[in-house]
Formats: sequence, C-alpha cells, structure tokens
Amino acid sequence: MAEQSGSRDVERFGYQQELKRSLSFWDLLIYGLIFMVPIAPFGIFGSVFGGSGGMVALAYAVGAVGMVFTALSYAQMSKAFPLAGSVYAYAGRGIAPPFGFIAGWQILLDYILVPALLYIISGIAMNAFVPGVPVVVWVVGFIVLNTVVNYFGIELTAHTNRVMLVVELVVLAVFLVVGIVALAGGKATGDALSPLYDGDTFSVGLIFSAVSLAALSFLGFDAISTLSEENREAGGQIARATVLSLLLVAVLFIVQTWVAALLVPDRERLLTEGDTAGTAFYDAAEYAGGHWLYVVTAVTTAVAWGFADALVAQAATSRLLYSMARDRQLPRVLAKVHPGHRVPENATFLVAAISVAVGVGLTLRDDNGVSLLTTLVNFGALTAFLLLHVSVIVHYLVRQRSRDYLRHLVFPLCGIAILGYVVVKAKVAAQTVGLVWLGIGLVVMAVLLLTGRAPRLSQPTREDA
Repeated sequence: MAEQSGSRDVERFGYQQELKRSLSFWDLLIYGLIFMVPIAPFGIFGSVFGGSGGMVALAYAVGAVGMVFTALSYAQMSKAFPLAGSVYAYAGRGIAPPFGFIAGWQILLDYILVPALLYIISGIAMNAFVPGVPVVVWVVGFIVLNTVVNYFGIELTAHTNRVMLVVELVVLAVFLVVGIVALAGGKATGDALSPLYDGDTFSVGLIFSAVSLAALSFLGFDAISTLSEENREAGGQIARATVLSLLLVAVLFIVQTWVAALLVPDRERLLTEGDTAGTAFYDAAEYAGGHWLYVVTAVTTAVAWGFADALVAQAATSRLLYSMARDRQLPRVLAKVHPGHRVPENATFLVAAISVAVGVGLTLRDDNGVSLLTTLVNFGALTAFLLLHVSVIVHYLVRQRSRDYLRHLVFPLCGIAILGYVVVKAKVAAQTVGLVWLGIGLVVMAVLLLTGRAPRLSQPTREDA
C-alpha cells in the first residue's frame, strides 16, 4: 500500500514511476549514516584540528548545530515534494523553477566533486598502509568497483551499506576504548577541555573557518532525499531518516574528535605545519594503542571513504543528474534508466568518468588537493542549502499561510545565519571557484531562457495544485 501511495506521489507531480521502490526506513537511515561515514573525521582530522586551533570538537559541534537546522528544512520539503531531485526539486517547486536550477547547479559542485575527494582520501590511506602501490592506482580501482556495484541496482548498494556500517562502528568502538584507556593512563597531550575551548587561540572567525572544513563530514544526510522515489514506505520516512541520521553521527563525531585531539603526539607541529601527510588521526591512534591501531584506522578509512561512502555518493549524484535531465535542465541522455536494473545508467557512468578525471589529476599534485577540494565541495553544498531554507519560508509561510512559525520561519532563518557565516569564512580559493561556478550556472540559465527552454518542472495534477 505504501509503495503504491509513493508511486502516486510521483505521478501526481507529472512524472512516471521509473525507479524501483525497494528501500525501507532502515535502508534510508543506513544510507545516510554510510554517506556521512561514522568515522568521517578520521580522514580530515588534521585539517580541522589545524584550522580550529586545536578546538576540533567545538568545530564539529558548531557544524552539527548548523546542519540540524538544514536537516529540519529538508524534512519539511521532503514531505511537501516526495521527489528524487533533493534541493533542486525543493527550491524549484518551493520558490520557482529558475531557483531550482541554480540550487541544483550549486549542489552539483558538491555532488560531482565529492566522489573524487572520497577516492583521493581513501587512496592516501591505503598508500600509507601499502606504500608500494601509488595513490592513483587505488583511486581508479575504487572507482571501477563502485561503478559496477551501482550499475547492478540500488538493492545491492543497500546490502553493501549494512555490512560496511557494522565494520565502521566496530572500528570506532575499538578506537574509543583504546583511546579512553590511554587517556586514563595519563597519555593525554592536552588539557581535557582544549578540544572544546582554548582561550589562547579561540575566536569566532577561526571556529567558523574550521567549520567550513568540518562540514564535509556531515554532507550526506541531504542525499537521503534523492532516494524519495525508491522508498517503499510512507513519505514521512525520508524526513525521519534525515534528521535521525544527522543527530546520531553528530554525537559520534564530537566524541571521537575529542578523544583524538587529546592524543595528538605533536600538537605544536600539527598547529603550525598542518597535516601535510593526511595521517594525523592515524598518528593519534598509534600513540594511543600502537602501530596495529594505526593500520586498522587507516585501512578502515580507506574502505569507508573509497568504497562505502563513495558508493552512495555516486548513487546520489546520478539521481540528481537524472532528476535534472528529465526536466530538460541537463542533456536528456542522462535521464536514461536501465530497463533491467532500473538505475540511471548514463548518469552513473558520467559520475565515474568525472571522478577519474578529477581524482587522477589531483593525485598528481604535490599537496594532493584534499584541502582545496574539501572547501569546494562544502561551498557548493552550503550555498545550495541557503536556497533550501528560503524555499521552506516561501512555500509554507508565504504560499501555504502556515502559522507554524518555529519550523517554517525561525529554524530556516537560524540555518541561513549559521551557514551564511560559514560561507563567508570559507577559504578565498573556494569562494572564488564557487562564485565562478555560480556565474557559469547563471550563463547556462540565460542561454536556456534565450533559446526558449526556460527551467520548467512537470506540473502536479489539478487536485494537488
């Protein structure tokens, strides 16, 4: 019954039910957890530690607050528009089609680049474990593996997610137990409260600048909405899975970074020189429990980022491309669905091709491009989230005359204020590239308007209009 209702939800907005409805609430929740990666801080811990002046747990706590407001806005819009296009569909229908195009265009900067970023981080982690195999080989290997899994359907992806989630949680538990025992044994290298507040380095600007890096760990809860047309249960499950997954990982992120920050073997060097090797977390793990824990955390990070997380990232990106293509905002060829596997096959292959180009290109750089790519991904996502918050206000408060001022005005405004400040404090390079990307999107939209292909969305049936 719920599956039939979901299909009618899609059809009443003028679309056909093409994707396979096979995902339960738990599949959605696990998908969000895997996309965010419960051990996500392992891979970028050093960058956030250095950027926050050692207050890495505070950076994650502030980031969690900002993302909670965004998750609440996603929950509201997923109820109103149970479609696969995520923020593209929400802004397009909540405000107007041109805003949907810009929101989709901005978050494409996130979705298209994030798989490549994940592959690079996993390649670095595997290279630290097996130095004889170049990073680029690991990158290409992970891309090929994930493309094959995604090509054979969302159900295989979901089954894989369950196994990987268990593995990540077990490794995280091992690290926390060993780390806490080490701290109890007097191995702490800093004051117990320093990961949350250090009077010598604290400033609001510093913390929000670090949040622009830490935000990467939270990106993924939003991707749950891209699976709206593959959810076999009631539409409200998307909203619940979105909020719950974010709250769960927020707790895990704060706890693990707090413990790791107190076990950094050379705090001053990390603060002054940065994490050039990308191994700061693994070094802390080794300091706490020995080289075996270094190996376990590094390998798990590689598999979690390069296989599990990148797997769902590729799936989410292909769904966004599919959604925009069927509305003729992107080439129609990207809307092709495989008749047997019922996945957007051309969009899946395009994401793989882009990942190869970006991943291989950046691994040839001396600095591997992780820091720059992280801020670029975050800039695209955060600017799209700003339009998401606006769409909640316009759709519910202006059009629907809602009196629920807390969820439809106060929460979105809080999200706009926090994320807006994070965007302002982002790296100049990310701001420059992000604004250039936005400019290209505006040019593309102008061309669409001039050629009579103004952004339009399929219209709902009369009874739902």
